[in-house]
Amino acid sequence: MSGFEAFAQTFLSVCIQISFALLAVGLLLTTYRIIKGPGLPDRIVGLDLLVAIAIGLIAVVGVQSNYPLYVDIALALGLVGFLATVAFARFILNRGRAQDPAILSETTTQQTPVKEGKQ
Repeated sequence: MSGFEAFAQTFLSVCIQISFALLAVGLLLTTYRIIKGPGLPDRIVGLDLLVAIAIGLIAVVGVQSNYPLYVDIALALGLVGFLATVAFARFILNRGRAQDPAILSETTTQQTPVKEGKQ
């Protein structure tokens, strides 16, 4: 192994460790925001970010192990995360129209109705 190859291997190893550390910090902060989030839309955005961080972790593991199957796993997780975000957005859009008491009680506590004549 030449000097350049040894440097490249060491540099890649350091970059992988830094990536793991940054993604772990992001994972903890996102988990905190999901738990503490002020409302349902904020929690949904946090879950979407959690999926993106998980995709990043899978990609870093794929680079570290040099196994190309991790790319397919990350791609599938991205598609599932996108569909989950769309489903949650549709739920938020329709939650005021349903007659379920649990949904109606949640919407009345988070939103104040606008009085007619005042805008």
